[in-house]
This record gives sequence, C-alpha cells and structure tokens, in this order.
Amino acid sequence: MAPSSAQARVLAAADTLRVACDEMSFGDGAAFVYNPLAYARAGYVAYVERYAASPKKVVLVGMNPGPFGMAQTGVPFGHVALVRDWLGIEVEIAKPPREHPKRPILGFACPRSEVSGARLWGWAKRRSVQPENFFRDYFVLNFCPLAFMETSGRNLTPDKLPAAKRAALFAACEEALGQAVDALRPEWLLGVGAFAASRVAPLAAQRGLRTGAIPHPSPASPAANRGWEAAAEAALVRLGAPLPDNAGLD
Repeated sequence: MAPSSAQARVLAAADTLRVACDEMSFGDGAAFVYNPLAYARAGYVAYVERYAASPKKVVLVGMNPGPFGMAQTGVPFGHVALVRDWLGIEVEIAKPPREHPKRPILGFACPRSEVSGARLWGWAKRRSVQPENFFRDYFVLNFCPLAFMETSGRNLTPDKLPAAKRAALFAACEEALGQAVDALRPEWLLGVGAFAASRVAPLAAQRGLRTGAIPHPSPASPAANRGWEAAAEAALVRLGAPLPDNAGLD
C-alpha cells in the first residue's frame, strides 16, 4: 500500500533529520552515538506506515531513544515485546556503524525490557485494547532521534551535550518535529517529561496548539514508580486533553 500524504511527510522529515544528524559531531563525551533512523529505519517506517495515515488529536513527544527501546526496534519507546505483539511490528534491524560492547543492538532478539516503553505502550494497550483505537487520536514521536553513550556505556541525555553541538542538533530536531506535526495536524502537542515539554512548547505556540506535559515513565523517576499510569491520566485530565480511546470500556 502506498503511504498517505501524512505518512510520506512524516517519513520525509525523519529522513532529512537522519542525514543531518549523521553529518554532526557531538564532542568527546558522546563516545558512541546510535541513530536508529538509519540502522533501524525499517522499524520506524513500519510504525509510521501502519499508524500515521490519519490526523491525530494528540501527539506525545518523548526525549530520545532508550537503549532497549527505540534503539532496538526503531519505534519510539519501543519495548520489544509490545512493539512485536501489540503493535504488530517485527522487522530486520541492522547495526550502527560503531557499537558499544555493553549496548549491543540485537533488534527484536533483545532480551532486555525498556521500562519506559513497557509503561507507555502498556498503558496504551490497557486503555485502548487494540492499537487502532489508540492511534485513532494519538501518535507518539521523539524529539531527538539519537541515543548517546559515554565511554563507559552510561546513557548521556541530549541536554548534557556541549552548548554549540546541542544547539545545532536541537535546531534540526525542531525542524523535523514541526514538519511531522504539520503532517499529523494535532490539536495537542504534549511532552512526555519536562525536557520534551520545554522543546515542544515553542512549536505548539507557533501553530496555535494546546500544549503541556505528562510525567515521564522512566524508572529513574520516583513519581513514575509510584504509579505512572494514574499520574499520566491525571495530567491529561488537568490539561483538558482527551484520553485515548478505551474501546467502550469503563
């Protein structure tokens, strides 16, 4: 099936961003850089082609790929089992040009669980039952497509990059996200966590979209560990944003 105009535009934005990111350098602190829009592009294409065909009410935006999520599957927050068994996506994933021995890319054979992805997509599954119900109104993107690691293998978040490197990267990410948002035409542009919320707010203001944040589902967040689903839904209610379709369930 040929991609719709929206799907094609989202993918074109990602491909432009992929090329731009591959031409950047990020300083000695980012000893390893994974770009899943390149080596895991097949996963991202499958996700967009399957679920981005129609306009959305709400676009959720995360920060950047986790080592056991999008880095493995190409899907934002892409917990392997939920991407395969609920989203119905399982594709061949290649390798990044340089791979940290402590962070191998195993694709859908990765045995590790991305906790943030398990929480976000697990919530979507429990709330909507079928993915088509969730994606009727919702879509999930990342602000930055890159995963950064220190020499030790420790995760390095994009906000910790050197200022000049960070500014160039963020400008490219904002341009690509804006193009994807224009294709999806949401009413709401919400950050998953404070960092993402701060990055999407200017884009939302430029487009007259409603914005805000839901908590990040990271296990590093004590609040998320006390009950992320309830906190996320409470945040959506406070903002006045629609909850995902619950397929008629209470």
